[in-house]
Amino acid sequence: SPCRFCLYPGLHEDLVGTHPPGAHSLVAVSVGYFLEDFVDMLCNQKLHQSWELLFHHSVVIVCFGIAVLLHQYVGFALVALLVEVNSIFLHLRQILLMADLVHTTCYRLNSIVNLGTYVVFRIATLAWMTRWLFLNQQHVPLATYTVGTVGMAIMTPMNLILFYRLLRSDFFK
Repeated sequence: SPCRFCLYPGLHEDLVGTHPPGAHSLVAVSVGYFLEDFVDMLCNQKLHQSWELLFHHSVVIVCFGIAVLLHQYVGFALVALLVEVNSIFLHLRQILLMADLVHTTCYRLNSIVNLGTYVVFRIATLAWMTRWLFLNQQHVPLATYTVGTVGMAIMTPMNLILFYRLLRSDFFK
């Protein structure tokens, strides 16, 4: 979290080898969550409904799995977890849709907060991560750099497309 950067200044300087206590466990638990959600979607949803999220989860599982196994890039994975702050509002949006509460103040307020947190925690975080990878290319082994770059090349367009869909659905009907 942003607070971690204040409490653990070494993280700001080294996202490869430095991480606060508990960070490795947090990333490992996150891998477990994404694995469980992946299996749940495979078992309980039609592939045409969930292929994008399955793809997203696959990328996260590989990238976070590398961080967990190597005990490196845990700081970078922590930054990536900032994206999940927005998931709270994406999930609430889905719940409100399922409850047929689209025409309520609660849905409208959530739509605004959802879009704001989307820009801050998804788009800005992914842009920062891409910039960090580019600026630190010489310090990152080729295989890891390739995985990170491919991951960002997949996640960024997926998130921009979802942002467009949210904007169109909630603000430009």
